[in-house]
Amino acid sequence: MNRTLSAFFKLAQALLIVFLAAIVVLTFADVMGRRLFNAPVFGAHDITEHLMAVIVFSGLPLLTAHRGHLSIDLLDTWLLRPQWRLWHYGVNVLIAGVLALMAYQFGVSVVEAHEINEVSQALGIPRSWMYAYMSLTSLLASGFAITAGLPTFAYLEQQT
Repeated sequence: MNRTLSAFFKLAQALLIVFLAAIVVLTFADVMGRRLFNAPVFGAHDITEHLMAVIVFSGLPLLTAHRGHLSIDLLDTWLLRPQWRLWHYGVNVLIAGVLALMAYQFGVSVVEAHEINEVSQALGIPRSWMYAYMSLTSLLASGFAITAGLPTFAYLEQQT
């Protein structure tokens, strides 16, 4: 299972790099077309907007699985002790709950966007599929938050 998950993570990371490079190329082409030829890339804003959502929400499960969310180390000497394990489990459950709530809200948005036929402004790209993707990846990240494990307590060993 770990090999499969590792391969999935590497594939996702490669796709994220490709999508980010696509945004860079598209933005460059749009700016150069606008400045040099007075002809911007039609729909560049829509494409960039959708690619950014794909990048952020594709990275969310990866970040969560690797415990990569922003944390403040102000209280590490106190909180990174073995007797605080229950606290860390509670934090994992809280993060999972917030991500599950996000997934639910995006699920509601899928239904609403489908009902009103919500589309992007220039290209008319349906938004419901993007909300569905955001819901799915938030739910996946919620599962990874529960299984991410505890932080390493190596910080204390380095201090002594």
